[in-house]
Amino acid sequence: MITTTGLTKVYRSGDREVTALDGVDLHVREGEVYGVLGQSGAGKSTLIRCLNLLERPTSGTVTVAGTDLTALAGRKERANAALRAARSHIGMVFQHFNLLSSRTVQDNVELPLEILKVDRRERARKALELLDLVGLADKAKAYPAQLSGGQKQRVGIARALAGDPKVLLSDEATSALDPETTRSILQLLRDLNQQLGLTIVLITHEMDVVKTICDSAALMKGGRVIESGTVSERLATPGSELARELFPVGGEPSGDGRTVVDITFHGAAATRPVISELSRTYNVDISILGAAMDTVGGKQIGRMRIELPGPFEENVVPIGFLREQGLQVDVAEAADVADAAPAGATAPATTLRKDAAK
Repeated sequence: MITTTGLTKVYRSGDREVTALDGVDLHVREGEVYGVLGQSGAGKSTLIRCLNLLERPTSGTVTVAGTDLTALAGRKERANAALRAARSHIGMVFQHFNLLSSRTVQDNVELPLEILKVDRRERARKALELLDLVGLADKAKAYPAQLSGGQKQRVGIARALAGDPKVLLSDEATSALDPETTRSILQLLRDLNQQLGLTIVLITHEMDVVKTICDSAALMKGGRVIESGTVSERLATPGSELARELFPVGGEPSGDGRTVVDITFHGAAATRPVISELSRTYNVDISILGAAMDTVGGKQIGRMRIELPGPFEENVVPIGFLREQGLQVDVAEAADVADAAPAGATAPATTLRKDAAK
């Protein structure tokens, strides 16, 4: 549904250049919810604005539903009729709602239809239908100042759906909301995805957003996509940085000569007492240094960092046992352990090998 190839955006100010996007290749399948994750300055917002050409890429291509938007745009800064028509099939939801305070809720939803020159009666019918869809049928005549943050965002979503889009772009749509309201908006987006067959791209720095509703995700740093794929696939990939971002675990070894192991639980293994089985089977004392567990796509998934006594060579068999149980097991490097330690902590002297027992 959405493909970018070699997407680059360079901002110029005098003699200075800032590269916001650096050769981004992205592929979003039809009907999925796709999360783009990253910290401030990673290039997420620039990427999403390039997907509908609100920002013109410096180079590269953007294809949506089989249409090359970059070819439609040409070299002119002002959008031509062909590009405007293609954009009508791409809805966008903003972080700060962007509602017109002088218009009623219904009038705000009708605005895109006015621009498309839809007749008045049809605009009203469509707006009321969409307000009912997002749970605000009783707020049609209210003004934005009379709404809560969550209600304003629901109006923003209804407005984004006015043109019957195939794609919905969400730029940090829940970051200004409280946790309970965030959950309700995410559930609404998932419901719309399933009911309308919408392809949704979410820009976020919140890990819970990806874990709650995303089918696939990409991790951005420094204007580049450094990792992407389905969430379940990334969680099952040894050494996945995206998995570490979604399920961060930390903890230092209690001393030198210990083996630190990072374990990812998914599927049936997530509900089994594997760690206690390991302890009983090999009569080994196990320390749990950190753990994170959550439900992703209706399945329980988690990561855990444990410490085994003795160096790696003495723990090859217990580590093999863990892998036989269907777990993803990474033997942590010293650098990984140091990264997870609190600020000011001393990194352990032991050098540990990653995934060495496969």
